[in-house]
Amino acid sequence: MTYRDAMTTRARSRERRAEIVRAALDVIAERGYRGASLAAVAERVGLTQQGLLHHFPTKEALLVAVLEERDHWDALPGRRLRMDLLTALVEYNAMRPGIIQTFSALLGESVTDGHPARAFFTERYDRVRASMADLLRAEYGDRLPSGLTPERAAPLIVAVLDGLQYQWLLDPEAVDMPGTFRDFAVLLGEPVP
Repeated sequence: MTYRDAMTTRARSRERRAEIVRAALDVIAERGYRGASLAAVAERVGLTQQGLLHHFPTKEALLVAVLEERDHWDALPGRRLRMDLLTALVEYNAMRPGIIQTFSALLGESVTDGHPARAFFTERYDRVRASMADLLRAEYGDRLPSGLTPERAAPLIVAVLDGLQYQWLLDPEAVDMPGTFRDFAVLLGEPVP
């Protein structure tokens, strides 16, 4: 096999893995993690279950790939998170309910003992809280206008973000997720929009 052939094969494999992850995201959104099967994902992408296992050896490996891909979509490469970007992320999330529903369902399921996404979410929340504390420190210094430290306020921002997502998913007509987050940002000390 030539170098060019090897590179083409790797590129096709990456494309196929990405296709599988997108299909898995759809299946999990429809059925939840426990109800999603590798066979259903394989069928969506025109593979046998054995063919899918070539790319992802276990259902858990596929789940982690789905979660990592979802976080990758929200990443701000080369840019530090700011309150205005966080508000823009909430607005963006309001345009993709299927992704938010899948994330929220997996988050809810992950609190059970032995769930394969539990470690992912535990580590993710450690990173997110640290990132929020960094954001708040950059915006307000060592104390927010309320007197809270960035480390004390960071879990509150995360709780508001996730709580708003659940409320919005349950009743999108009653909950203006971006508007409510902007209101929360005012409580932190942001200017009134």
